[in-house]
Amino acid sequence: MSTPSKKSKRSAAAPAEARASVDITHLLDIVGAFSRQTICVVGDFVLDEFVSGEISRVSREAPVLILRHRRSEAYPGGAANAVNNLADLGARVLPVGVVGADNGGRTLLEYFKRKRVDVSGIVCASGWVTTTKTRYLAGWTHTTEQQVLRVDHESFGTLSKAMQARIERKARQFARRAGTVLVSDYGLGAATPALTRKLKAKRIMLDSRYRLLEYRGARIMAATPNEPELEAAYQTRVGTDTRKLEALGARALHDLGLKALLVTRGKDGLAILERNRPPQHIPIYGSDTPVDVTGAGDTVIAVFTLAVAAGASYLEAAHLANYAGGLVVMKRRTASITRAELESALRREATAER
Repeated sequence: MSTPSKKSKRSAAAPAEARASVDITHLLDIVGAFSRQTICVVGDFVLDEFVSGEISRVSREAPVLILRHRRSEAYPGGAANAVNNLADLGARVLPVGVVGADNGGRTLLEYFKRKRVDVSGIVCASGWVTTTKTRYLAGWTHTTEQQVLRVDHESFGTLSKAMQARIERKARQFARRAGTVLVSDYGLGAATPALTRKLKAKRIMLDSRYRLLEYRGARIMAATPNEPELEAAYQTRVGTDTRKLEALGARALHDLGLKALLVTRGKDGLAILERNRPPQHIPIYGSDTPVDVTGAGDTVIAVFTLAVAAGASYLEAAHLANYAGGLVVMKRRTASITRAELESALRREATAER
């Protein structure tokens, strides 16, 4: 997935056939309905930090680079990135989760308050560490920065039963108000299969990094694993064998009782599988040389969920998610997509077709 700015030969030749089955004008109508949707996001909130430095010299103490600090930036990550994308796409978002009573937690809460996102469902827990992923980037004045190190700060314990109960109350309350729930499970304790089974909503969409198959019986409508996550769930290697991918997808549809499964495949695009319908493979949108893929999966699930809530078919929602993913990977850092950017890309595509 990538953006319209640099179209490769691959993306210019392949998409026409694959996208012929969707009406771009109708996709624009769906995007226009985004602002009328309310989405509850139950998930694990992460703060993504980026520390940039100019390479000064090699240390005398050890064979490592010494960086002269340029700047530090912080962005919502994990489920918080999905929230950020939904907000920038114009939806009303009701986030539910937990942050620590620390600098990372305060940064996330203040960020969402500035965007007028309701943070009453985010529990602030003393003794809990807001998961913070700090990436150190190095470069010279006129070169592209490269990531040289990542340090993760996270809690090693588990949430107390009292804290889990508070999160559950908020999740059940907001799920009823929203009707559509996005569960973003990064394995940090806030979003769990047990909690998801207790939610009552018209639509529940799932993005689970480590335990896809544990959500059996949770009334999930659709899930969006990437290819490695699907492979890990069934301990099977897909490689370039699309038939094997389709077979695994069919198993996941059956095992989880899903109506749809959207599999992200990096440079190989997306695959959308539905009950009683042939699988559809969608080539990447834009360039096959992304600038930064950090958080692209959060953008995909956010757009896919929002599109389905706005009345899109699963295939239409998959195409919109593909456009959004193609746009976001051409941005640096953990980025989001605005409704205006998505509409602009669709209009350019419509003009190109004509």
